[in-house]
Amino acid sequence: MGMELSFKLTQEQRLILTQKMQLSIKILQMSNVDLVQYIEKEYSENPVLEAEYNNNYQEKTEVNDRIDYKEIIKYLEFDNYGSQTSSSYDEEVSPFMFISSKKSLKDYLHEQILILNIDEYLKNICDYIVESIDGRGYLDISLESLSKEINISLDLAEDALAVVQNLEPVGIGARDLKECLKLQLMKKGMLDDILDSIVNEHLEDIAENKYNIIAKKFSISVQDAQRYGDLIKTLEPKPSRGFYTGDEERFIIPDAEIRKLNDEFIIIMNEKVLPSLTINPLYKEIIYQSKDKDAESYVKEKIDSAMFLIKSIEQRKSTLHKVLEKIVEKQKGYFEKGEQYLKPMTLKEIAEELDMHESTISRAVKEKYILIARGTVKIKDLFTTGIQTEGNNEDLAVINIKKAIKELVDGEDKKKPFSDQVICDELNNRGMNISRRTVAKYREEIGIKSSSKRKRF
Repeated sequence: MGMELSFKLTQEQRLILTQKMQLSIKILQMSNVDLVQYIEKEYSENPVLEAEYNNNYQEKTEVNDRIDYKEIIKYLEFDNYGSQTSSSYDEEVSPFMFISSKKSLKDYLHEQILILNIDEYLKNICDYIVESIDGRGYLDISLESLSKEINISLDLAEDALAVVQNLEPVGIGARDLKECLKLQLMKKGMLDDILDSIVNEHLEDIAENKYNIIAKKFSISVQDAQRYGDLIKTLEPKPSRGFYTGDEERFIIPDAEIRKLNDEFIIIMNEKVLPSLTINPLYKEIIYQSKDKDAESYVKEKIDSAMFLIKSIEQRKSTLHKVLEKIVEKQKGYFEKGEQYLKPMTLKEIAEELDMHESTISRAVKEKYILIARGTVKIKDLFTTGIQTEGNNEDLAVINIKKAIKELVDGEDKKKPFSDQVICDELNNRGMNISRRTVAKYREEIGIKSSSKRKRF
């Protein structure tokens, strides 16, 4: 029997997640505070970078005369901004105050991925997922969106997420609280059918110590039901706890101001907090004049790194500006008249209109703020779903429904607090088409306890 040796050429499309791609994504989702810190780190490590700070922040520093900046900007500063507000900007504050040296959660996760015995391609996808984890330690975008963004199969994305969810701290990478708790129970080897169902359906009962309901549902004693509840209460709902995630920052630096001029809203990007980065021309000469190949290679590498940093920062600004333009276009009523005129608007809607991935929009607005006439606003708070109102073809933004619930609770008699049904009836009398279950959901989301827990004697 003969053997025939043959070669077959096949073409396969496969995305290589380079370090540059990961860096570009990381910069896109950085807050101004984080970006200032990152730039300072790169500036101290890359000798070809020149940094020129605008106005009163910092004067241009030479490569051999680097200053260790340890202050952070306290207020947003625009041209003529002092005439728009009563806040004082007389105090000169440098961009690098209170920079933290705490251990970063994402750095800790990346370190674990680095030593895993898996192929480099899967490692890169895991690193990408880590960059999508929020301050709580949860994955805050869908796997479907993530897989489309980097052009991989959903199965491969699920495999990578499984790797991330096996890292420390336990519960990291969960999509919601229930998954977070179940990951911890699985790690302990304690997740049985009853616990799985309790986590899925009875967390509110545990919070209110309604163990009789759980006991009846699973035909167990109230004591056993309470033991299950006590076990769940020992779990960590926020796996990022103990790590630096950026949540501790006391200062907010808006990325832009939305200002009305001549009946039009304009977007003024806050460029004064960030330095203007350039390449020191002396190092460019080394490439052409040096006969030392090692020195030439080193300088090329540093210039390439610096150029990519500059490009990524510009891309971050450009992407955010496009998103803000679309937000202003859709929310003119909100900017002119206030929160009650905020229309339902989703990340998916903006992504489709800008022909971008939803996860790109999510990263672009993550932990970023804008300054408007009424104060500083978190951009992500402008994205909200809606509920159809009676006799109205337009949806009412959920944020306004939550505001109405809060107003009702704030004005109630604490000796006879409103039940969810009473709140539901009142909102429906106002023309809001809402169910009691939805009232309970929104009440919990804004941190308002049930009527039994609000009652005062």
